Amino acid sequence: MKKAEQLERLLGERILILDGAMGTMIQGYKLEEADYRGERFADSAQDLRGNNDLLSLTQPAIIREIHAAYLDAGADIISTNTFNANAPSMADYGLQDLVYEINRAAAQLARAAADACMHQAPGRKCFVAGVLGPTTKTASISPDVNDPGFRNIDFDTLVAAYGESLRGLLDGGADLILVETIFDTLNAKAALFAIDCAFEARGERWPIIISGTITDASGRTLTGQTPEAFWNSVRHARPLAVGLNCALGAKLMRPYIEELSRVADTYVSCYPNAGLPNPLSETGYDETPDYTSGLLMEFARSGFFNIVGGCCGTTPAHIKAIAHAVRDLPARSLPQIEKKLRLSGLEPLNIGDDSLFVNVGERANVTGSRAFARLILAGNYTEGLAVARQQVESGAQMVDVNMDEAMLDSEKAMVTFLNLIASEPDISRVPLMLDSSKWSVIEAGLKCVQGKPVVNSISLKEGKDEFVRQATLARRYGAAVIVMAFDEQGQADSLERRKTICQRCFDILTGEVGFPAEDIIFDPNVFAIATGIEEHRNYALDYIEATRWIRANLAYCRVSGGVSNVSFSFRGNDPVREAIHTVFLYHAIKAGMSMGIVNAGQLGVYEEIPKDLLEHVEDIVLNRRPDAAERMVAFANTVKGGGKAQLEDLEWRKQSVEARLSHALVKGITDWIIEDTEAARQQAERNGGRPIHVIEGPLMDGMNVVGDLFGAGKMFLPQVVKSARVMKQAVAHLVPYIEAEKQKLALESGEAAKPKGKIVVATVKGDVHDIGKNIVGVVLQCNNYQVINLGVMVPASKILQVAREEKCDIIGLSGLITPSLEEMANVAREMEREGFTIPLLIGGATTSRVHTAVKIAPHYSGLTVYVPDASRSVGVCSNMLSDDLREDYARSARADYDRIRTQHQAKQSRAPLLPIAQARANAYKTDWSACTPPAPVFAGVKQLRDYDLAAIARHIDWSPFFQTWELSGAYPKILQDSLVGEAARNVFAEGQAMLKKIIAEKWLAASAVFGLFPANSVGDDIEIYSDESRSKVTFRFHHLRQQAQRPSGKPNYCLADFVAPGSSGVKDYIGAFALTGGLGVEERVREFEARHDDYSAIMLKSLADRLAEAFAEHLHLRVRREFWGYAADETLDNEAMIREEYRGIRPAPGYPACPDHTEKGDLFRLLDAPQVGITLTESYAMWPAAAVSGFYFSHPESHYFAVGKIGHDQVEDYARRKGLSLADTEKWLAPALNYDPV
Repeated sequence: MKKAEQLERLLGERILILDGAMGTMIQGYKLEEADYRGERFADSAQDLRGNNDLLSLTQPAIIREIHAAYLDAGADIISTNTFNANAPSMADYGLQDLVYEINRAAAQLARAAADACMHQAPGRKCFVAGVLGPTTKTASISPDVNDPGFRNIDFDTLVAAYGESLRGLLDGGADLILVETIFDTLNAKAALFAIDCAFEARGERWPIIISGTITDASGRTLTGQTPEAFWNSVRHARPLAVGLNCALGAKLMRPYIEELSRVADTYVSCYPNAGLPNPLSETGYDETPDYTSGLLMEFARSGFFNIVGGCCGTTPAHIKAIAHAVRDLPARSLPQIEKKLRLSGLEPLNIGDDSLFVNVGERANVTGSRAFARLILAGNYTEGLAVARQQVESGAQMVDVNMDEAMLDSEKAMVTFLNLIASEPDISRVPLMLDSSKWSVIEAGLKCVQGKPVVNSISLKEGKDEFVRQATLARRYGAAVIVMAFDEQGQADSLERRKTICQRCFDILTGEVGFPAEDIIFDPNVFAIATGIEEHRNYALDYIEATRWIRANLAYCRVSGGVSNVSFSFRGNDPVREAIHTVFLYHAIKAGMSMGIVNAGQLGVYEEIPKDLLEHVEDIVLNRRPDAAERMVAFANTVKGGGKAQLEDLEWRKQSVEARLSHALVKGITDWIIEDTEAARQQAERNGGRPIHVIEGPLMDGMNVVGDLFGAGKMFLPQVVKSARVMKQAVAHLVPYIEAEKQKLALESGEAAKPKGKIVVATVKGDVHDIGKNIVGVVLQCNNYQVINLGVMVPASKILQVAREEKCDIIGLSGLITPSLEEMANVAREMEREGFTIPLLIGGATTSRVHTAVKIAPHYSGLTVYVPDASRSVGVCSNMLSDDLREDYARSARADYDRIRTQHQAKQSRAPLLPIAQARANAYKTDWSACTPPAPVFAGVKQLRDYDLAAIARHIDWSPFFQTWELSGAYPKILQDSLVGEAARNVFAEGQAMLKKIIAEKWLAASAVFGLFPANSVGDDIEIYSDESRSKVTFRFHHLRQQAQRPSGKPNYCLADFVAPGSSGVKDYIGAFALTGGLGVEERVREFEARHDDYSAIMLKSLADRLAEAFAEHLHLRVRREFWGYAADETLDNEAMIREEYRGIRPAPGYPACPDHTEKGDLFRLLDAPQVGITLTESYAMWPAAAVSGFYFSHPESHYFAVGKIGHDQVEDYARRKGLSLADTEKWLAPALNYDPV
């Protein structure tokens, strides 16, 4: 029987005895400085007296003797002498490098003592608990009272430190892990995170005991948590036992251990001090063995614990007395605890079937509160805390925190605000909801919260694998999760889609991830109602019915939602929004809604809503009549104005035709639009005008008013949609006249009439919002621009492909959600990379002039312009495309954006980097004396022309192929996907059919060139030698090193670290390659395009890309097994190779580990790559596009990494090494710079 099973069996039979204080016993030996030093540390420059953990190395006999004494006293579990054996604590003695050794040695000593005891007493079971202490740092509180947001250690550093200690304990033979004396729960969560990572890596679990410390009579930990809040924060680790130790004697500990025993559904441990400290006592504590054991015997009779022992001041005599006192008493029975969503701040929040609705404060959210956003953007976090505090005071039982603002460093803002919240107990007493559309921001927040928060949110949007990854991490961090009804195809916008997605997520989370069902909160999507769009009418009712279904079918799960979304159509009309929220919640809560994100001050009382308003609101919430939206919009004006509904006023029909058209657009009235448009056309004709003048005049005037009113919050979304309909009807009437005029002009001039310009517009990848973009399209088309509207969720590759193929004059990007802003910057980067020069328009609700200037424009050398709304788009496009105005407009726009960037930069501070010398001192180090790099079987350069496509095709990774067609999912599972399976099978079949033709008819050709060369590193560079004499350097490749501050024990990597230094005398080697699978693709694509067969053109290009990547995989395989030969016995299948399970890497210039594209120049010269048909553009792009190039490294520990941001000192050094000017170097490394070049 395994030790873990033996331990659990014994816990079911009796109370187990834990040992007593290690420090108290060591104190009794009265050791001097020399005793602590021993022979090994006799010459240490620092005082070592008091470093009890070091005694496991210098005085092992004493530690072994103490363990034996406790075992003789009756201890079943002895704990290792490792309370401070962690890097933060050992750093005080300059011994942080010995952490692993100390922990292993300590565990081995305890192991030997336990084994000896069991040998002497056959049948007795003794266990070793590997101790992880709290460290001398706190992650939740600042050591500086003047700077509450400051921390002297962070979560990642703690995880690394605990991981190192844990490795020693497990390697030394510990049977279980004891995380003890927890005064800061965030420290403990870091330990538990490290433990879970270690268990996963080792493929085995060890029992865990988690023991907190109540520091005084307040009944809270040092960082302010109550016992139940503490338990809620750590229960995700599935401990064998949870308990309390230290700080208090048993008498004062009683109410807190009683509370813990009541709420914990696992075993409970208890090991108090021998009373309160008394410096005059020999042991430092007053309680005698009889007194302490008498108190604990009463605890046992009350059923408070399953494991008992002693902490500070207790001795073997205490443990013997305690063991005798509880010997005949029954162990505590595990209580049956109701499954609830158990969250915590400083205090617990348990949400079950009997709980009232939980109100989540929404105002600490930069996307939902303009006031809060202004405060955070200005760095006024103090006033930001006041907003959060007000939410709690107004009744919020949770606070939602969101920092998704384009002009913020969202991760930094999240960390800053959460650290400050931790210092405000009137806020941090409630649990937090960490809200972001970026997982990295959520994860940064999880590393700051000692309580049990809620992650808002995860979904299947990016596919199952990412969903599982995020859910696994959320569980590891100890968080509950909100799961959005969103999958690879988008948001669920019907009842059936909501059910299907929620069921699928539930099955994955509970069946595959092991996520507790009670920690799952579904958000089946609260969407705006009464928008004027038919498909939106049932949104609220579908949410309510989905809630009812979830509570009935997905056991123990809760339901949440962003309540304010439902009333978005009526923004600016607070009384109506309040009524909608109240009615919506009334029905949703009855259906089982557990919580909601809503402004606590914007909720009313259902019974107090005026009857006429209630009727209109319930009509739209419950979709009770087809004209509910229009009636509500009309009635909303009376509510806002406080008056009664009025009869229709037709006075405006007496105005001029221009005024009537403008009025109709603003009011969304279509009744007379054709009549008035025709009247305006005839009037223009009589006055010598043209049909287009009707559009450019009154129709555009009306649209300008619409844009201004909506932007000011004085016009609602359904009215804007109606305005667009009016515009379309008017334009549709005018189009035949405009076309006839064009034909007439063409006949008179002999030339075909041309539009003013061709513009491609798209909502960027990841975003499904397109109302604003569609209005822009309408307005531009009305002004004689040809508009290609690509729709929503459009990847950059498609936008640029269409722009190039259609010879567009302008690209327009739109987006509403925050991640769209990053995607816009990505499109700008891709435009630069592909050599575009046409103007780029940026628009959408979350964009701004400042964001465009700072975050997007710098990535593109062409003109980038922010367009605030549709009505301004015509003027911007006219200026951009006018021969007379273009240059002055561009000059003015660039100057304006330069000024904005300068102003913005003045307000910013950048993350500190290590000096490059310090980063190099922390390089990854290999013991080259014990490492012999493999010599290649083949040396030199080898060309592979017209390579067998069939051999290459066997290595295709098909998953990215489906991504090209916007089908999300991993191959081959995607073929059976319930949602996209049919489409995936169809495109896969067509792709396979074309691939067969490509191979059989040799549509494409594949060629490669590679080389293997003698090489050594010199600093951060790698020298290539002409032969094995290594006397002549033929090429020198330059690499960059990570400069960010790394967690303790983590190197600052550079690719050169994976090649033996020349100074080592070790002979090493490196490879290089360039290949293509797309020779001939452009000619074939042109043939398809000539036949207007865009589908086949796209298919061929996507297959050429797949063949290039497959060729890279295939060639790397041959290099490893055959040409270099260091993995001749490798037998990995294609799936394993796709997962990169092989030894070695093939990093490419321009990618994260080697971000400098210019290194491709020397690589291509080294290989003479043009000989096989692959060339570089002036911007170092490869041609054909379906090409791959890079280096081969064989080092067994080589891996991919991101260099990240680099400082001016490294860039200067890099420029010197490459022989480039600083300006040129900064140009090529611009994305990696942590500063703005002069």
